[in-house]
Amino acid sequence: MDNTSRFAALAETFAVVPSVDFGQGVKKGFGSSALKVNGKIFAMVSAADEFVVKLPRGRVEELEALGIGHQFDPGHGRLMKEWLALHPNSTGQWRDLAHEALHFVGGEK
Repeated sequence: MDNTSRFAALAETFAVVPSVDFGQGVKKGFGSSALKVNGKIFAMVSAADEFVVKLPRGRVEELEALGIGHQFDPGHGRLMKEWLALHPNSTGQWRDLAHEALHFVGGEK
């Protein structure tokens, strides 16, 4: 299964959460197809076909040290410290990290 299909399946699991929507707008670019909570992106597949989640900076650093992913670069050479792009071998962690990102971005504990 490719990342786009895997992400679509993941988005279906979040469809039951009232504050979450799956943005598939007409516009292209950052977050045009993303999972959002209260209008804010918490997970997406990037233009480089990487699964990306928004997490606290310290958590991103921890996961990077564990080899699960790396700081996300949206293509202009500036790393985004609160965004983790998962390595291809980390697909089994998508759901858990998406839930973690939902709680972080949604302001839940």
